[in-house]
Amino acid sequence: MVKLWAAALVLAGLAAAAVPTPAAHFGHGIGVDKVLLDWDQVVSYFYALEKSSDRIRVREIGKSAEGRPLIAATIASPETMRKLDRYLAIQQRLADPRRATPLEAERFIGEGKTVVLITCSIHATEVASTHTAVEFAYRMLTDDSTRFQAIRAGTILILVPSLNPDGVDIVTRWYRKTLGTPFEGTSPPELYQKYVGHDNNRDWYIFSQPETRAVISQLHNVWHPEIVYDVHQQGSTGSRIFIPPWLDPIEPNVDAILAQEMNMIGTSIATDLTSAGKSGVAISASYDFWTPSRHYQAFHGGLRILTESASVRLATPLSLTSGQLDQDALGYNAQQRSWNHLEPWRGGTWRLRDIVDYQLIAFESCLYQAAIHREDMLRNFYKVGQRAIARTSPAAFVIPAEQRDPGATRRMLETLAFGAVEIERAPDGSHIIRMQQPYSSYAKALLERQRYPDLRMYPGGPPKRPYDVTAHTLPLLFGVDVNAVDRPIGGPLVRADFSKHQTTATLSALDTDSWVTVNQMWRKSLEVWRDANTGDFAERGRGASWKLLARPRIGLYQSFVPNMDEGWTRWLLENFGFAYTRTKNPDIQAGNLRSRFDVLVFPDQSPEEIVAGYPKGKMPEEFCGGLGDAGAKALLAFVQAGGKLLFFNRSTAYATQNLGVKADNILASVPSQEFYSPGSLLKVKLDTRSRLTLGLPSEISIWSEASPAFAVADGSIAQYPERDLLASGWLLGEKMIASRSALVDARVGAGHVILFGMRPQYRAQSYQTFKLVFNALIE
Repeated sequence: MVKLWAAALVLAGLAAAAVPTPAAHFGHGIGVDKVLLDWDQVVSYFYALEKSSDRIRVREIGKSAEGRPLIAATIASPETMRKLDRYLAIQQRLADPRRATPLEAERFIGEGKTVVLITCSIHATEVASTHTAVEFAYRMLTDDSTRFQAIRAGTILILVPSLNPDGVDIVTRWYRKTLGTPFEGTSPPELYQKYVGHDNNRDWYIFSQPETRAVISQLHNVWHPEIVYDVHQQGSTGSRIFIPPWLDPIEPNVDAILAQEMNMIGTSIATDLTSAGKSGVAISASYDFWTPSRHYQAFHGGLRILTESASVRLATPLSLTSGQLDQDALGYNAQQRSWNHLEPWRGGTWRLRDIVDYQLIAFESCLYQAAIHREDMLRNFYKVGQRAIARTSPAAFVIPAEQRDPGATRRMLETLAFGAVEIERAPDGSHIIRMQQPYSSYAKALLERQRYPDLRMYPGGPPKRPYDVTAHTLPLLFGVDVNAVDRPIGGPLVRADFSKHQTTATLSALDTDSWVTVNQMWRKSLEVWRDANTGDFAERGRGASWKLLARPRIGLYQSFVPNMDEGWTRWLLENFGFAYTRTKNPDIQAGNLRSRFDVLVFPDQSPEEIVAGYPKGKMPEEFCGGLGDAGAKALLAFVQAGGKLLFFNRSTAYATQNLGVKADNILASVPSQEFYSPGSLLKVKLDTRSRLTLGLPSEISIWSEASPAFAVADGSIAQYPERDLLASGWLLGEKMIASRSALVDARVGAGHVILFGMRPQYRAQSYQTFKLVFNALIE
């Protein structure tokens, strides 16, 4: 027996020896100073691991926005790997309690494994976790300590070394270019995801980006993990690492069982870090758990773990004293001991390798807790589903067949269906979403109106800032009528199929299948269509003949300062078939704009960045500067000659300050104690006589976040009502903006300057207000 055991150890050692080390593959250790990784090297390393071990499988789950492979590695014991199909079947049965009786579930619980999905570097400047994933994968294959044996035996790890492969290469390329210069360690002067940059982690319920859709469709909705651990970095001067518990508020549709399990796993990770001698560990600080745009699985039966490690300058070390750490971080003081920050970091040199070391401990701790609590995790996973299908209030949401915008209605239903919501169709054509289904929490969160709690820094003091935003009501965002009902839904219903994504419709009257709707709806008395082949536009009144419209020549302003709203605007234009030209500072300063453009669009951006951009010395010379006086002069000449300028949200201040547009933002210097709308949906009344509002009802909800409200003498197109302005989210001081304007069409010379006191294309979510933009573009 001893000889057999010794032989097994020898074989295990030989197998481990065959696994390539990170240093052998990359030519350096992981987490060394001033070295970042190329994505193709990361991918090839994981495939090399797969060739060397029966504990890992690697597959491509999709492509990034720029076409790079998005990969996931499944890691477990060889015995588990040989029976993956069986464990997947168990997981899918437990995920839907209607498919397993309690007796069957107990048998599955005894047999199944805890599925843990770890996702890395969705934010590409948070570079460490891809490095950590590389080293941790090696350890998972070669470490035969008791803890790692327990992890491999009790869990199935799905490891995504980066949710943003494009960003890995964008940041690495920039870092190498600036290494040894004064700009070493700066962020690149471009978005690190093709369209949305940092907002790629705000896409978890609208599913606009290919990376999001791949991870949801290939991992979340297939494996239904009990734990999703998303690995991030924060600023440099706070705690060394944050771990749940979360701050208030927790979104009310997140099951309390999951919230308690997040507390349990998070505090266990904090314990293991402290036990390993790591200081600066903070819990219950900085991060709330409200918006589903930041996480998916907590509304789908699993729990979300987040860690946020203190950053360095990409891969360049930082030296900090204790006195340089934050004293007013939300929920704690990074310089002082408190119940949720028990051993402050005392300063010193902080390196990329330090972040990797903290994260390695956190990875192992999370998986070990998942392994030793395996049966409890699986039983609670099943129980959360049981509680969801037992929901009775409301009984269902009904989406009537008769809708003002059938295209928007279908798009909303497609979005819900992609998130695994079951939708049925009634004989009258209406759609029914019953709450007696496993993911009713998700459906309910997105279909009801949010009432964010009034949280203050202290009684009577300023509002406590939400980590992100406060509203996520799809019916308001899409302009769809939805009714919650408390009665059981009877009658014959059939399952609706939204697996085939449809966003366009053909128009036989034009005798060509290439003509598709711009807005997917009737625009009041006009119908407007675009030829998908040529980009031409046509319109007609009801019963009238078709008239071709001039194709708008659109310029989209792109500052040298990376701007997520510019990326979202590009996404909008491209997805709805509008050709455009990206215009930078020199393009505008050159003048003669009217000969090249009909419309120029300025996304949400501070007027200071538009005017001045990066100051000299902050970035390389070619990326410094803004429009300056020459740009303002050219824009004024453009609009006076009949051009049209569109300004979104904060950029409206550029028009009022530099182009002489007469509109006073009455919120310009108002403190947050008096007015606060941190990502909320507010009601407005539209002037339906304006072409800007064609196809829209007289009242809609708009996205309000750092948004202006205007006092104007004329040109008001959207106006806040006198009272009851809040549609969903959180609003303080509504009287400040009552009866003020949220959309202004100002005449300047022969042209128009249109001020959007909102982000009408907000994160691809504010679907109804897309139409305001389209109307402005093709008017």
